[in-house]
Amino acid sequence: MKKTACRIALGLALAPGALAADPPPVPYPEGYRSWTHVKTMVINPGHPLYEAFGGIHHIYANAKAMQGYTKGGKFPDGSVIVFDLLEAKSADNTVQEGPRKVVGVMRKDAKKWKATGGWGFEGFKGDSKTERAVGKNAATACYQCHTQQKDRDFVFSAWRP
Repeated sequence: MKKTACRIALGLALAPGALAADPPPVPYPEGYRSWTHVKTMVINPGHPLYEAFGGIHHIYANAKAMQGYTKGGKFPDGSVIVFDLLEAKSADNTVQEGPRKVVGVMRKDAKKWKATGGWGFEGFKGDSKTERAVGKNAATACYQCHTQQKDRDFVFSAWRP
């Protein structure tokens, strides 16, 4: 009986649909604003990524991701990095945070997201915890650009102690 169940499970796992399965969804990073703040940056008009990513970026990392930032650049499974992207508003010679544009998430699990360097990618629109901006398009929407950081475990940001 066990052999039959194993054969059925193996057959289902190797079925053509299973090989082309969508990547597992990346969950919303509850409580990320209480994690370690890694850095802030602003992408201004004139930058090549302004149309997609213009504004104020706050980068946060959970405790596992901080191990990657502080101990050699290899991020362990369970690492979560968040970029909180807000509109940049100018007022009285200052730059201030405007409405949230997206909460971008990288979650490390080498087995789940093997096809994208061990990272799952997602973007949650505005203040929504459910409306996804990336979904099944992680390979082209995120990972394709992150491959230029392969030597840094696909992570652009660096810890600034």
